[in-house]
Parts: sequence; C-alpha cells; structure tokens
Amino acid sequence: MNQPIPVRRPHAFLLGVLRGQAQVDFLSSALAGVVFTVALCAAGWEYGAYGLGGAALGALTAQALGVARDRVTAGLEGFNSCLVAVGFAAFLGAGHLSTALLAAGGCVVVTVLTGAVGTLLRPWNLPTLTLPYCVTASAMTIAAPGFVRVWHQGPGLATLARPASGRTALTWSDLWHAFFSNIAQIFFMPQWYVGALFLLGIFVADRRLGALACLGSVVGIAAGWLLGAPAGQITDGGMGYNAVLVTMALGGVFLATDGWSLAYAVTGATAATILTSATAALFAPSGGHTFTWPFVLTTLAFLVAVPAFPRLRKAGEPAASGAPTGPATPPAAAA
Repeated sequence: MNQPIPVRRPHAFLLGVLRGQAQVDFLSSALAGVVFTVALCAAGWEYGAYGLGGAALGALTAQALGVARDRVTAGLEGFNSCLVAVGFAAFLGAGHLSTALLAAGGCVVVTVLTGAVGTLLRPWNLPTLTLPYCVTASAMTIAAPGFVRVWHQGPGLATLARPASGRTALTWSDLWHAFFSNIAQIFFMPQWYVGALFLLGIFVADRRLGALACLGSVVGIAAGWLLGAPAGQITDGGMGYNAVLVTMALGGVFLATDGWSLAYAVTGATAATILTSATAALFAPSGGHTFTWPFVLTTLAFLVAVPAFPRLRKAGEPAASGAPTGPATPPAAAA
C-alpha cells in the first residue's frame, strides 16, 4: 500500500510567519507575532503589511530551497526578511511600487545570506543573529540614492559626522518616551505607543525576556545620558534599541539567567550604546545606517568570550550543583 504523502498545512505556515516576526525579539510565539503585527499597524498599516509579507517571503524562499522544516515553522527563516521589508519601507517610502519590488528581492537575498552566514559561523557554534539583515539593509541605504527610480526621499543620507550638540538634560517625559521608543526602534518605529505594544507582545510570550527588555531599555537610557548624548537621540530610541537586544541575548537567551549573566549583559548593553554612536559616525559619510550592527558585533564578541569565563553558563548548561537552569533550547533568532 502506498504511503500517504504528507501535506504542509496552511495554518502551520501562517504560524511560522507570525513566529518569524516574533523572532526579531528572540520569541518563538505566534501570539507575540500577532501583537507585533498590531504594533506595526499602529505606526501605519503599510508597515504591518510589509512585516507580514517580508516574513512570509523569507519563509517561502527558505522552504523552496529545502531548508529544514523546523527552522521555517519556528520562524528562524522569517525574522531577517521581516526586518528587511520593514526597513525598506521606512527608508524608501512604503507607498512606492519600486519599494515593494525591492523589498521582495531583498527578502530573497537575505534568506540566501542567512544560509551563508550560518555556514560561516557554524564551526564556532555562533548564531547568525541579524547579521544578514544588517548587510542587506546597509547595501540598500548606501546604494539607493544613486538610482532615480528607487530613491524618492530628496537628498541622500550621506553626511559628515559632527560632534554632538544640543540639550542633554532629560525630563520625565523624555524618560518614559525613551523607555518605550527603545523597543519600537528595533523595527524602525520611534513612536512610544508602538514600543508599548511591542513590549506587551514580549511579555505575553515570555515574562523573563520582557523584564530583560525593560532592563536593556533602562541601561540604554542611562548610558546615553551619562555619556552626554543629545536628549533627542535618547528620546526617540535611537541610542537605546541595541542595548535592549544585547541585554535579552546575553541575559537570558544564549546564557543562563543569573547574577553573572545579568552583569555581563548590562556591560554588553553599555558597550553597544557606545558602539551605536561609533557605527553612526562610521556609516555617515556613505549614507549608511546603524541598524542593529552594534547589537550583532557586541553579542558575537561577548559570546566568543564566554568559554574564557567559567562563571558564565550557556543556556541549558547545568549549574554547579547539577540542576539545569535556563531554557534547554534558546528560543532565539537563529539560535
């Protein structure tokens, strides 16, 4: 008797697409993906459509290329393409046909880059994180102003880096706006209420990671203020969103959550905040953008260093007493 051919259920693919959005914040939760879609739509329905479409196209590309089904259904092939699509919409203008076509092409390319980066980092047992997205998005912002049919935003993004200036004192309004905007800026959105929705989605999926996101936002604000960053850059989340991702990654996703990893994560988040300014200055003359380069570089460097510090444990490794702590399998983007 012939064996029945397994059929991929449409609802399983949809769940994978929603998880792809959630994996931007290390969550393998379709419910969190739904909340994230609502958050993007709160900024503009176009961004919600680009986010879902990007995650779906990345998953479809990976599926067509024969990537393992569990990676697709877990959303691990959708988060980079989701960010690429939303980033293209934010920088090139969501209402242009050229933007939609380029975003679609970018989602295909970033899926290939995900495979390439994964292959390169596999010998060191390191995650790809959002490195494929950073490469794709940086190429887009640098190249786009050179094409009349692509760039619709007036002057290009290239500029010379200048010393910081302006008000550095933070009001209470600045502080709470920055707290939520740090989380929204992971998806390029500066609105505080969008960040509040994203944070809600994180807490819905994992309260521990929600607490770490809050800690990372506070660290980003504190580090920026102590170093004298302009208040406007802190308030709109531009200085702190990389700190949020680093704190989540090092504080509970890739390392077991304890006092040592939290201190390690706070150190990394502070370093990422400084690196945010350095990256901005580095990319300014070419018209590039910081994206999540500070998060990627800081997290990879700190993860490479982990074996040198016996007090740090990777997620799932047993404690000294033999009792395992932390998730057995990190629910992380490209874990």
